[in-house]
Amino acid sequence: MSSTQDETEFPILCETCLGDNPYVRMTKEKLGKECKICSKAFTIFRWLPGRGMRYKKTEICPTCAKLKNVCQTCILDLEHGLPVQVRDTALSIQDSVPREEPNRRDYLAKSANSLEVNGEQTDFSGKAQPIGREMLKNMSRKDPYYKRNRPHICSFFVKGQCNRGNECPYRHEMPQGDPELAKQNIVDRYHGTNDPVAKRMLSRAYKTDKLTPPEDKSITSLFVLGMDKSVSQADLRDHFYTYGELKSIVVVPKGNCAFINFKTRPAAEAAAQAVLGGCSIKGKALRIAWGKPKPKGPQSELASSKTSGSSATESPLTKTSIPLPPGAAAASAAVYPSQDPTAQGSHGK
Repeated sequence: MSSTQDETEFPILCETCLGDNPYVRMTKEKLGKECKICSKAFTIFRWLPGRGMRYKKTEICPTCAKLKNVCQTCILDLEHGLPVQVRDTALSIQDSVPREEPNRRDYLAKSANSLEVNGEQTDFSGKAQPIGREMLKNMSRKDPYYKRNRPHICSFFVKGQCNRGNECPYRHEMPQGDPELAKQNIVDRYHGTNDPVAKRMLSRAYKTDKLTPPEDKSITSLFVLGMDKSVSQADLRDHFYTYGELKSIVVVPKGNCAFINFKTRPAAEAAAQAVLGGCSIKGKALRIAWGKPKPKGPQSELASSKTSGSSATESPLTKTSIPLPPGAAAASAAVYPSQDPTAQGSHGK
């Protein structure tokens, strides 16, 4: 393969690695380093992403980065900023890059040719997996995480042996967090296997998406969010009737939501366990949650008393005795001058 194919004017980077400085300067060295994935020489770039940050450089070649749609430096997905293992798990993408040296070299050569000639590339946008795309959207950061560009922790400071003081280019602080997260490998991160950061993120996502059944056993309804005109009541019935007998389906067009009412609690639990917080109907990603119990209060107590035939509908004011004015007999009714129809005006003595 000729060296001109590996030359590029600008690297493939994410916004976090590039930094917040719009006037960043880069140094470029043609064929200055081997790719850590395919061991092929490529053009490397080195730059300072911001003040107080560490110098960063490209780690993999542009061809490997395009095959996985990842940043050349941090090896994270360019669209969502998440590890490859998280993205591939959510979108059900299989790793097709071989790890053996002969097979990998042949595969990358054919892939590079298809990228240059036909522009063929795996779809990492998630259009065919709306549920996975919604999952990635909830897990990704809204803004760039520039703290990732800070200098590494000084190992001599951790041992108590650093004597550079303020001139030390590394951070003088003790490491915090799980030490297992520091055991990362670029090759494993690229292929989406044995990534400790990805495993932690996926475990958190599964705990969040899991629908915990409410303690109230009378709740047999599921709440559907994200509806639109393309999803009808018949579509919901066709999707949820497989989990159990349905009592009713109520669609609220103004609220873009719906209620799936099952006849039994086991059927509702089976549906909630199957969807894991979301489902896809006609390509529309829908969110699922348990319905809420009926409100308990004066109105509900009043309704229950009417159904039971009790006399609790009597107003509370009828049971309250009005106090008599001072000087009036307790047994006689209260009579005021203004209540006498014969008394008109004032009378002289």
